[in-house]
Amino acid sequence: MNISLLNVGMAVDPTALDPGATAWMLAASALVLLMTPGLAFFYGGLVRMKSVLNIMMMSFGAMGVVAVVWALWGYGLAFGPDTMAGLVGDPFANPGLSGLTSTIGGKAPGLPDMVFIGFQATFAIITVALISGAVAERVRFGPWLLFAALWVTLVYAPIAHWVWGGGLFGATGIVGSKISALDFAGGTVVHMNAGIAGLMLAVVLGKRLGFMKDPNIRPHNLPFVMLGAGLLWFGWFGFNAGSELAADATAGLAWTNTLLATSAALLGWLLVERLRDGHATSLGAASGAVAGLVAVTPACGFVDPIGAILIGAVAGAVCALAVGLKFRLGLDDSLDVVAVHFVGGLWGTLSLGFFAVPSVKTEGGLFYGGGLTQFWPQILTALIVTAWSAIMTTLIGYAIHKTMGMRVSEASERSGIDVTEHAETAYELLMVGGTFHPGEHHGKPVPPGAAADAAGDAGTAAEMPAGVPGQSQVERGRVRT
Repeated sequence: MNISLLNVGMAVDPTALDPGATAWMLAASALVLLMTPGLAFFYGGLVRMKSVLNIMMMSFGAMGVVAVVWALWGYGLAFGPDTMAGLVGDPFANPGLSGLTSTIGGKAPGLPDMVFIGFQATFAIITVALISGAVAERVRFGPWLLFAALWVTLVYAPIAHWVWGGGLFGATGIVGSKISALDFAGGTVVHMNAGIAGLMLAVVLGKRLGFMKDPNIRPHNLPFVMLGAGLLWFGWFGFNAGSELAADATAGLAWTNTLLATSAALLGWLLVERLRDGHATSLGAASGAVAGLVAVTPACGFVDPIGAILIGAVAGAVCALAVGLKFRLGLDDSLDVVAVHFVGGLWGTLSLGFFAVPSVKTEGGLFYGGGLTQFWPQILTALIVTAWSAIMTTLIGYAIHKTMGMRVSEASERSGIDVTEHAETAYELLMVGGTFHPGEHHGKPVPPGAAADAAGDAGTAAEMPAGVPGQSQVERGRVRT
């Protein structure tokens, strides 16, 4: 099936407002921003109940930090005029977005530049938030916010400039002038980038206490997980279709391919579960959907519906199998960011070498008459992005960890990071005879037994003090979740 991906040229001045495109992109931007609270629910359900607020706060904290950094200098680094041989954009070209508040058509015909800036800010936000899943249940909140600011500046913005901002991979860039890699909505910039960053940060911080030993390290709220996956799927239509920056046929193609690939991936993951474990789980359905969304992201505007279905089906199966690698390798990627986002993003990026439809941007993939011409640029792009993100993330994470201390103390990890970092608990369960109330300690250290009771700790018996003064038999003998 040969689908033309050419946009119909605008007959009007590109600096004249296009109301339809503007309305669509405002809606798409809101949809993408919703993905980060959706991710917070997705991750929140996957952790233990004593850590749910902290992992959700890591997503909300990313929203706060990244948006401000993006306005002050991040957007300039990503989409400003080339500097340093295309390594980054010029952050001083429009400091604080000055001079851009009323311009139209700078990045897309008929689209106000502020709409484009806002849309791209939501991409930067969720990319940082994705990383948190790899280091869940062991990161101090303050250092995490510093990490978010440094990482979006030194890792995300340069890669976004290379791929989308006319940098290294642009038509006149050092790499792009020789090869033409495809990434419609962020397979490299967002997913592979966040996936490898999560892996390296997890290596820097080390494993959680009880990893591969404590049977209570498991999701505490699967309805949260499914709610989060649903919100992610909903918002992803803005993520992928919005990346066309216009309300046209290609946006419609990206929308439909997003639906089809995600549905196929969901089925692919469940099939692997059924054959391997004998059960198709709700966690598998949610994870499979996210894997499909990740894989189709770089390809959604460059493949036909059959290609999207095949990309999604393979992604669901491959990512389901990749989850087990962390146990074989002993790497504590807490919420499978590597298996879903790096592996899924890598497959989606490489899949264009097989399934890309011929267009003005490519001769097509292997199955559409283009041979392996498009495959090699995809591999090279993936390797460069992976190397930069891995090296820079390791340096940033190591510097913060060795100076400020990025990981919580062992006592805090045992008693509950929600209480020690935020003085709050997500649930008030079986508080008979309890004496702790969130906020009473005003940030002071909380006795481990009290913190565990307040958090409804799902830890092992070894993590629970045998007899904290004032603790009742009911509290010590409560049902574990």
